[in-house]
Amino acid sequence: MVTFSEQRDIPIEQILPIYEANGWSSAQKPQALHQALLNSHGLISAWEGDRLIGIGNAISDGFLVVYYPHLLIHPGYQGQGIGQSIMERLKQRYASMHMHMLVADSEAIQFYEKCGFERAGKTEPMWIYAGDDH
Repeated sequence: MVTFSEQRDIPIEQILPIYEANGWSSAQKPQALHQALLNSHGLISAWEGDRLIGIGNAISDGFLVVYYPHLLIHPGYQGQGIGQSIMERLKQRYASMHMHMLVADSEAIQFYEKCGFERAGKTEPMWIYAGDDH
């Protein structure tokens, strides 16, 4: 049975396997990744027993804008609605916000469209990025 939590005391040793299994370069900076997640405005995790199987976070000004930078599900648990459940919990928490934002690529685009997101007009994502996984 999958349970969801807003706990923040998740050891980095439980977090890294999800990032590594999904090929995210932030796994190469474990301490920074851990601090980023722990200091997020919102953090939702999914568990099967004591195993972390999914995680999503939000960064927000607390009034108008929320940004969802990370949503990862361990590959062995993908396609079971866990990611949608995490995203729904985050969206509910920030339901009063004027703007919900994220950046999606490849197959993630269809997933986020199912979650109610749509392309943002003619905008283009822009960044200065130290990773190599996109």
